[in-house]
Amino acid sequence: MTLRPILLAVLLGLFASAASAKPAVVYSVGGKFDGSFNEAAYDGAQRFKEETGEDYGEFEISTQAQSEQALRNFAQRGFSPIVAIGFTHASALASVAPQFPDTRFAIVDSVVEAPNVQSVVFREQEGSYVVGLLAAMASQSHTIGFVGGMDIPLIRKFACGYIQGARSADPKVTVLVNMTGPTPAAWSDPVRGGELARSQIEQGADVIIQAAGGTGIGVLQAAADAGILGIGTDSNQNALHPGKVLTSLRKRIDNVVYDNFVTALDGTWQPGVQVKGLAEGGLDWVIDDDNVRLITQEMEAAAEAAEEGIAGGSIKVHDVTRDGPCPFK
Repeated sequence: MTLRPILLAVLLGLFASAASAKPAVVYSVGGKFDGSFNEAAYDGAQRFKEETGEDYGEFEISTQAQSEQALRNFAQRGFSPIVAIGFTHASALASVAPQFPDTRFAIVDSVVEAPNVQSVVFREQEGSYVVGLLAAMASQSHTIGFVGGMDIPLIRKFACGYIQGARSADPKVTVLVNMTGPTPAAWSDPVRGGELARSQIEQGADVIIQAAGGTGIGVLQAAADAGILGIGTDSNQNALHPGKVLTSLRKRIDNVVYDNFVTALDGTWQPGVQVKGLAEGGLDWVIDDDNVRLITQEMEAAAEAAEEGIAGGSIKVHDVTRDGPCPFK
């Protein structure tokens, strides 16, 4: 047993009253086993359960309209903290949180201003810069692709960082960008994801990243079927198609859920806004047995140098939500 689980076991005894209020997680559309965004949250909740022995509540919404009911139901039953996965919960949480001032809430990818809410947002563009650089270095055709989910500023931010990183490695690279749709259904349409990926492949793309939640499973499948490389996001998706996924950009939603559950248990939970990028460990990219042969020493060194530059401030990655429209086309 590692030190952290031992400490948590001790805390269970010290904070018995806190432990009586179980934590909960409300997933976004697409289900907890989407292989991506939601599954990362599930992994964090499971890690908490395995290390502490404490259970947690969970609910998988199938439509955005179910969000408010799920949040309110958990709050009425005494669950705390309640972690909402995804910006689609923002409106519902803004309504529910003031009604339960003694309940702790958290939300990923949006900011809800309330004294009992912790909002966690990411500088996605920093991580996508690094994998964009890797994509351009791996490409033989000098054409790479990006398939996003719902067409929102967050995903546009992601796309712009990807293009900027690719251009840092290959100034002449062509980057094809498609979004799946304008509604939350865009996160759970793998068939459409595959169609968009195949269209980009027909235009010469030989590396395609998915930033589309469950829709991205179709993107990675189409890439593998065509013998080109995909790039996963949110969770480690390298094992979905070993040797065909260049890398995965992890957005550490698992840590957000885990940390919320643990800090509520030990009494250190805090509301407010947290912003996580490379420097804070909010994002990373994966090398493992499934992709190690695809990442050359040169690529790894370039990616590490980019990470250091971004974290240290010498590389400025464009943020479309702050700096205006993406200047890289």
